[in-house]
Amino acid sequence: MHIIIVTGISGSGKTLALNTLEDQNYYCIDNLPPELLPELLKTSLIDYQQKIAIGIDIRSGTEAIKTLPNLTKELKAKYTRSDIIYLYADTNIIKKRYNETRRKHPLIDNTKSLDKAIAYEESLLENISQVADLRIDTSKTDIYQLSCFLKQRLCKDNIQGMSLMFQSFGFKYSAPCDSDFIFDVRCLPNPYWVNKLRMLTGLDSDIQEWLAGHNDVQEMVSDISRFLKNWIPKFEANQKAYMTISIGCTGGRHRSVYVTEQLAQLFKSEYQKDVIIHHRELVK
Repeated sequence: MHIIIVTGISGSGKTLALNTLEDQNYYCIDNLPPELLPELLKTSLIDYQQKIAIGIDIRSGTEAIKTLPNLTKELKAKYTRSDIIYLYADTNIIKKRYNETRRKHPLIDNTKSLDKAIAYEESLLENISQVADLRIDTSKTDIYQLSCFLKQRLCKDNIQGMSLMFQSFGFKYSAPCDSDFIFDVRCLPNPYWVNKLRMLTGLDSDIQEWLAGHNDVQEMVSDISRFLKNWIPKFEANQKAYMTISIGCTGGRHRSVYVTEQLAQLFKSEYQKDVIIHHRELVK
């Protein structure tokens, strides 16, 4: 059985997440009051539904949501495959989404503006945010990207051990917030300055051959892989289910893409890990 709790900031994409999971044959329940979670799991529902996704958020009330962290601990003690997914986005993005849809934030009243309601919600959800298995920043993702991301990371059967995501990005577009480790490869030789390579990406063979010919690049890949090989088992022993390793260069198209591909293939083939590859700037 796989049980997913979907929570997070209002306007961050929780409804889309539940719709995506429902399309992947999860039995979905939205806006469940937290105090009903233990009772739900005692019903016959768990006998015939092997995949369940439950949306729990601030709509249940400010006092009720405070009980969610302890309830999720009980859930994890009982069900070995259970995930807490926390979605959030930049405050300005949340405000933009509310202005576009003209929906009312659940915490807005006569004393709170939208800014204050969002800030208050963030403070109320801080504890559940800290214990979430997977935090997803939806600020820069459209509905298709978020849906694809959820399918890759959550909707896999028979996952053994930790799920790893290797992600390339460009520092000029800001570093990703949801990384467990960030490695900066801007010190490596840059094919951008070779005219015939500039318009290519780290997925092209010409770029790969050029970077493979530099000792510094190979040493960087070797050092990062050695570090991860040493520390990933320790995180696994601490029951961490998901890890995101981000590799950044200036624009996120050449060096970071190449290093990300090398590391991902290494951990997939040699260490038999469940590996996902995401090239953030190439998706654009």
